[in-house]
Amino acid sequence: MKKKILIIGGGLSGIYLGYLLKKEGFSIKILEANDRIGGRIYTKNSYTTNVELGATWLWRYNPALLKVCSDLNISLFEQNMDGDALFEAMQSSTPQHFQVPKNQEISYRIVGGTVEILNKLKATFTEDQIELNQKVLKIDDEESSIKVTTETSTFITDFVISTIPPQVLVNSVHFSSDLDSGFKQIANNTHTWMKDSIKFALVYKTPFWKEKGLSGVGFSNVGPFTEIYDHSDFENTHFALMGFLNGGLANETKEYREEKIQEQLFKFFGEDGKKYLSYEEKVWNEDQLVNFKNDSFITPHFNNGHTIYQQKFLNGKLIIAGSETSPKYGGYMEGAVYRGNQVLEQIKNSFQ
Repeated sequence: MKKKILIIGGGLSGIYLGYLLKKEGFSIKILEANDRIGGRIYTKNSYTTNVELGATWLWRYNPALLKVCSDLNISLFEQNMDGDALFEAMQSSTPQHFQVPKNQEISYRIVGGTVEILNKLKATFTEDQIELNQKVLKIDDEESSIKVTTETSTFITDFVISTIPPQVLVNSVHFSSDLDSGFKQIANNTHTWMKDSIKFALVYKTPFWKEKGLSGVGFSNVGPFTEIYDHSDFENTHFALMGFLNGGLANETKEYREEKIQEQLFKFFGEDGKKYLSYEEKVWNEDQLVNFKNDSFITPHFNNGHTIYQQKFLNGKLIIAGSETSPKYGGYMEGAVYRGNQVLEQIKNSFQ
């Protein structure tokens, strides 16, 4: 009889792990609390243009992720850096033109959007193997199985893999058998990548910045946006700019942030910058599935890949996975895939 494995979380970590385990013959069920898969991969279609409000780039030093893209026949293209970039040093100064060094590491994007990875992986599952809107509330360690309770259902399985951020796990899921206090302390002090970020995107009718000899790349010490990039598609038929806002604006309203962005766009690009078709944003610390709100600051990537995540819990029936637990590239897509490959070997060894 096939061993049943339940995966908590339908982001890249959970979907990729399910894909691997299915190929090895395990019976898989993935529970996702949101109404979409993807987690911190969030490709949104705005005004017929795909914009990334979550994970966006990969690099040549991401071998695990590049292999997945190759295996799934996913095409990549270089992030456009042609033309002058802009730098705003002070509020009172005009943004200065500069050239990004040619020897800078090339960033790549995925043709069709980062969501293409998820779409290709999801196509290998049957409809009943991924359940949305299933927020896990409780995990019970039973004698020969493990019981997972959500807001609407109960699942009995042989093994559980959690791929949600460790800090979110220990603060949102009740365990009938107490987890080690040392583990809880480390989980509560493990940084969740993206949780401090605000990403925004602007869709335009034409790539006016290219017509001005600009790359669309800009940096600012002032804000509200601190970085901005050309976000046009591979076919060069849909045009956008995308970037990051100062995290201190998270407590302001969307309307306030957009108003301040308009002022800065005028400084960078003139009137053309303000003539966008749509504005999109994602304030990640408002997402309860990514961020457990508390008052403590955690240094980015702190405790990512901690050795405690190599252990099994609940009498060997629970593994804590996900990108933040990866010993390499914790928090990134590469980390999600690397850790998935690692957990696959742990599972195979458990059932040999």
